[in-house]
Amino acid sequence: MATSNIEIAQHADLWPIGRIAQDLGIPDDELEPYGRYKAKVSLRHLQSLRDSPRGRLVLMTAVSPTPAGEGKTTTTVGLGDALRRIGERSMICLREPALGPVFGMKGGAAGGGYAQVVPMEDINLHFTGDFSAIGIATNLLAALIDNHVHHGNALGIDVRRVTWRRVLDVNDRALRDTVIGLGGPGNGYPREGGFDIVVASEVMAIFCLATGLADLKERLGEIVVAYTRDRTPVRARDLQAHGAMAAILRDALAPNLVQTLEHTPAFVHGGPFANIAHGCNSYLATDSALRMADYVVTEAGFGADLGAEKFVDILCRTTGLRPDVAVVVATVRAMKYHGGVEVADLPHENVAALEHGTANLVRHLTTIRETWGIPAVVAINHRTEDTDAEISALLAASEAVGVTAVVARHFAEGGAGAEDLAREVVRLCARGPVAALRQAQGPGVAQGPGGAEPVGGVAEPVEALRFTYPDDATLWQKMSAIATRIYGASEVTASTSVRAQIKRLQDEGYGGYPVCVAKTQYSFSTDPRLRGAPTGHVVDIREVRLAAGARFVVMVCGDIMTMPGLPAVPAANTIDIDDDGRIVGLF
Repeated sequence: MATSNIEIAQHADLWPIGRIAQDLGIPDDELEPYGRYKAKVSLRHLQSLRDSPRGRLVLMTAVSPTPAGEGKTTTTVGLGDALRRIGERSMICLREPALGPVFGMKGGAAGGGYAQVVPMEDINLHFTGDFSAIGIATNLLAALIDNHVHHGNALGIDVRRVTWRRVLDVNDRALRDTVIGLGGPGNGYPREGGFDIVVASEVMAIFCLATGLADLKERLGEIVVAYTRDRTPVRARDLQAHGAMAAILRDALAPNLVQTLEHTPAFVHGGPFANIAHGCNSYLATDSALRMADYVVTEAGFGADLGAEKFVDILCRTTGLRPDVAVVVATVRAMKYHGGVEVADLPHENVAALEHGTANLVRHLTTIRETWGIPAVVAINHRTEDTDAEISALLAASEAVGVTAVVARHFAEGGAGAEDLAREVVRLCARGPVAALRQAQGPGVAQGPGGAEPVGGVAEPVEALRFTYPDDATLWQKMSAIATRIYGASEVTASTSVRAQIKRLQDEGYGGYPVCVAKTQYSFSTDPRLRGAPTGHVVDIREVRLAAGARFVVMVCGDIMTMPGLPAVPAANTIDIDDDGRIVGLF
């Protein structure tokens, strides 16, 4: 019987977190331990690194996800370990797992096999309490809105136009749409409301985009929570809520330091989903890691059409981060699935279906290289049932479009199984556009502001990266560019009321914001049943949400839920503890 992921993690030889920190030059008094194997690094120490040059940034992305799983986080860990094995000073940056998928369909999210971040149980369950703090801050603001209305409503909030929703870190479909305030005058004014999952909240997005405490507080104050009867926006600062929200989030904002099974340092911090939010770990974690390591591997959620697009068009656009190279994770099973093979038949060899399914991979590679100008390498995450013929076909499909593909066996072999991938990453980093800028302008400039960090830590843009759309495009043009250039759609549609809302946001001055698309992760289209690389489909905008604090506009497309439900047999059914209190069945 194969050893499970959790059994591998529980038998790992972990180093005390102080030893990991010491290797990074973090003094003991700048570390806030949470037990022996995890800690937060103080914001004060991170601030002291602001003049240090940045290392090379490796963006981990993938083909469109399938029910078989592609192993993007596992590959991130394996590559980070492999870089250290070949003599490079590396770190990884990951999002924190949300309890929704941990207890739902996906299970844990700390890597797998011999490429994991540890302590795995802690990371997957509660960790250092960051998500709890984000949930409390979100729900405090909701409570202050209803309390303000109850006690006279001096701001004139129209209770029909309260846009702020409560959150929960568990999938619960029964709470998507609710009616609150029932039970008489003492319980407030009845109105419709609802819950999102924590990872879809604007506070989570703000948390992951903030450059420091001052920026966090400023952004929290900008949140639009409701409108008056004459459509004047009401913000969190109007309710004097942003100070208390920032206080709740103060400690959480410091990144969490852990390690891999091979003792590679890892920041695991923040966790917005890419199908309903912007899909990147915290800017503070990534920026700080770049100043402590020569290579930093970070992931963006789901396929390149979702997570990588938002990494480029939202995070890179607003912070100045620039990926030196993108690694696209693909599997034989995923390509067969996109070629029309059903899940039950994926273990059987089918080269023809695989070759048909590689259209999905090629679409992602084209976007990364031609739209954004980022060098790319394909990581073939190996499984034992993959045949030589299938591997050869996948290698050939990648090489046919001029991209090197590397078979990686990190799941079974740890970092040793990804050394060839690490060498290719180092090679591409040395010859890419960011490297050219770094050489021409000096250390740190290609991912920073030419010598001195501006107020707020946001870098001036450089020409090492192209965006999907220009800043001065309208919101509708931005959505259309994403749909046609990235998704292969023929057009974007919306109802009259949605079009009016988009125009109103444009007229109110939000047209300069990036667009964050919420849609299914399983297809380039908004229909999860359309596999491969569909073209000519229509993207319909069902709903628009302003995220003024996060400084982007969310376009909800297709049948996507910001509060997912649990499957018929949730992962929670297999999670337990034994008589000694050891967690079993987690992943």
